[in-house]
Amino acid sequence: MKMRELETRTGVSRQMIQFYFKNGMLPDPERPKRNVAIYNENHVNAILSIRQLQSEGRLSIEEIKQFLAGNTNNKTTRAAVFTHLDELFAAHAGVDLQLVPLSSITSRNPLAEQDAPILQQVGAIELIERNGELHLSHVDAQIIGCWGDMRAAGYTEEDGFGPDIVSAHVESAEKLANAEVDIFLSHVPADYPTEKKATMAQAGAKVMLDLFTLLRMKATIAAFGRIDSPQS
Repeated sequence: MKMRELETRTGVSRQMIQFYFKNGMLPDPERPKRNVAIYNENHVNAILSIRQLQSEGRLSIEEIKQFLAGNTNNKTTRAAVFTHLDELFAAHAGVDLQLVPLSSITSRNPLAEQDAPILQQVGAIELIERNGELHLSHVDAQIIGCWGDMRAAGYTEEDGFGPDIVSAHVESAEKLANAEVDIFLSHVPADYPTEKKATMAQAGAKVMLDLFTLLRMKATIAAFGRIDSPQS
């Protein structure tokens, strides 16, 4: 497709698209001739992901560029943002999701290389070897970073809090995800357009993530309250 169609498909102006290219945020277009550029679905998906990261994730252009460069040390980024980041990496690469080296996470979790095999064993993350070095997705990098935050908060191995305890959360997450998919499929008519289903599923996943966080917080507070309450 030409630039005009790319503008129409994404709702983004030519000037802004050129800005994204200038900052290395989009994959290079195909150039059959010197002054001719051909764009494809990867460019559409990448631009839409950038816009979602800006509007929903409230990330600046500079922050998005940092993530593309492999910087995963932002503790304040919401989990839902990483879905769009992985979509952007996939579009940017054209084939596969971009991975980050395990060694790049040590600034947030100094014991990342020690924790990673344990977290992989319980099913929380997946390690991939490339060129003799372990890599993982940005979502999995965030999981390892979160465990580093837990250790910094006092949940240490000396007190019996090893990364293997995450297995309970992995099991709960899998059960909840399967239940959510079953509910979605049982309520959405089979003749709904695929694009509409995808849009609903993506939006619902973000909202349900926030909802589950709030429900879990309430349940945890109630559970601790029962422990502290005197037995009748």
